[in-house]
This record gives sequence, structure tokens and C-alpha cells, in this order.
Amino acid sequence: MGAREHRFDVVVVGGGQAGLAAGYFLRRAKADFVILDADTRPGGSWNEYWGSLRLFSPAAHSMLPGWWMPEEEGREYPSARHVARYLSEYEDRYGLPVRRPVTVTGVERAPGGLAVRAGPRTWHARHVISATGTWRAPYTPDVPGREAFGGTQAHTADYRGPADFAGLRVVVVGGGNSAAQILAELSEAASTTWVTSRPPRFLPDDVDGRALFAIATRRHRALRDGREAEGVGDLGDIVDIVAVPRVREARERGALEAEPMFDRITRTGVAWADGTTLDCDAILWCTGFRPVLDHLAPLVPSAGEGRIALEGTRSVDEPRLTLLGYGDWTGAASATLIGAGRTAKAAVAGITADLAAGGR
Repeated sequence: MGAREHRFDVVVVGGGQAGLAAGYFLRRAKADFVILDADTRPGGSWNEYWGSLRLFSPAAHSMLPGWWMPEEEGREYPSARHVARYLSEYEDRYGLPVRRPVTVTGVERAPGGLAVRAGPRTWHARHVISATGTWRAPYTPDVPGREAFGGTQAHTADYRGPADFAGLRVVVVGGGNSAAQILAELSEAASTTWVTSRPPRFLPDDVDGRALFAIATRRHRALRDGREAEGVGDLGDIVDIVAVPRVREARERGALEAEPMFDRITRTGVAWADGTTLDCDAILWCTGFRPVLDHLAPLVPSAGEGRIALEGTRSVDEPRLTLLGYGDWTGAASATLIGAGRTAKAAVAGITADLAAGGR
């Protein structure tokens, strides 16, 4: 083994919330593991979010395993900065072995297990957990005329605050929580038009992430047990908009009235099939993200297309590979703080059972 090669029971790729949750349970299981993180500082993608972003649940319902998130003074719903600080302190609290910055470029089969490549360095592992999330892969739909637009186009991943759009005419595209929260503040500094593919649906004002996670958990358990999945019913869908205080205020002043999705983009704005046009200076795409899976393509070719067939959280094609934190397809609400912990617990239990048996 070369000087720049390392051997572990488990290598975790990604040091955000899902990777840290996995690390917590691996530490409890006394596994020999390392967490490789591409970022230069702890906190994952929470360091990149705009300043006014708020969680959908109070701190006490947004925890990773083992340690309740402290409340943020003066705020019922914690800010992104508070969450990033919590994740940083969480690493230290549990002595998690995070190595950064390490950008993993490929995972492949090797004698005795898997090899995780990062430039000239290699980590050998009996199991690999991929927890790279979605933030580095923003999605923008391919709307006709997009390349012809003469104004500014940006994505949620680029948004830092309203100052960059002050005084402009901005079309905000997307019907989810990010779009609603951004509009709530952007509409105070710019002339905004909200465009969605379906009419936006607001959850009742007394419903937040606590209720949504409980619903998602019940649905997951029903499907797991072969029972008919419970519907969300009057609460709407899990992706509907949570009316955090600032969103409620914007809705009450009429800033969150949405138009249907446009059909094409022109040099000066957007246009609908009925001939209606709207000139604008900027288009802000709040249209979501895709899983960051390119590093897994050498191991599972379909990863290059952004999807891997799973049984639970394990790859069907390579059972020594586990995926955590990419959304509901890797576990109920697994892209949330509390959901990441619950999914990681079951995944690590399976991995450590294999390790104990000397399997795979």
C-alpha cells in the first residue's frame, strides 16, 4: 500500500448533515471510519444559503442524533447561519474524523472492497456511504429561448439577498418553499412576478415541519410494511409551502400571488402561449436541485444520469455502497436534519452487521 493510501471499515463521502449523522452512529458502533468533505469549513451547504432562510421547524425538532439543537435567540425558526454553527459544534462534540477539503473524484471496486479516489490519494474501504447532497447540482428547466434572454439569470444556489436585484423587474420561477421565502424579502426591494407550474399551496398557518415529518414517517412505515400509504389529506403534499412568519406577512400584503408557467423566454422577458408577454430584467430559477452522484459513476454507471437503484438505502448493483440524505428516495424526509439521523441509524446498523460478519 502506497504512502498516500489509507484503509478503513467505512468511508463517508460528504461532511454535511447526513454524513455527520452517519458518523455519529459509526462512532457509537466503534467502526474504523473517516468522513471526506469537499468544503473548506464545517456546516455543509448551510454556509451557502441566503441570510434570511429559515428552517420549517423549531430548533427542538431539527436535531441530529444525540444532541438537541440549541435555540437561536429571538427566533422560533432557526436561520441557516445557526444551523451551520450547530453542525460545526456537532463535529467537535462527537470528535468526528472529518478530513477537508477533500474532493472525491471517483469510487470504484478494488481487492477487498472499494477504493475512494481524490486526486493522488486513495482511501480503501469495506463499505462506502455517499452523502454529498444536492446543493452542487442546481437544476434549471430547458425552456425555449432561455439562451436568448438579454437580462440576468440566477438560481436559488446563487441568491444571497435582495440587494443584487434592488429596483429590478424580477420573475421568480418555482412553487416551493425556497421560492416563497425568497419572494417574501425580494418583493420589498424589487418588482416581482411569481411564476409556478401549478398554483402554489400553502399549508395551514399552524402546520410546520413537525407535522410534515410525522406524515412522511407514517407513509414510509406503511410502504415498508406493505400497507396502503396514508395520504396527507387536508395538509397537502410534503413539498407544499410552510407559512413561516415572513411568508405569512408577504402573503397577507399580496406579494405571493402566482401566475402560470410561461411557455418561452424572449430577449426581453417571458411569454405565454396566449400571446401575453412580460418584460423583465432578471429571472430567478427556484427550481430545485439534482443529486450529486458523479463520483459514483465508475462504480454504478447510472449514477452519471443522477439516479441509482436502491434497496432501502443500499445500491442494488453494489451492496457495499449506501446513499444517505438525497431526498425521500433515500429514506423518509432524509434531506432534513431529523430525517437524516433516522435514516442513518438504520443504514449504519446494516453496515456494521456486515462488518461484524466479515461480509462483502
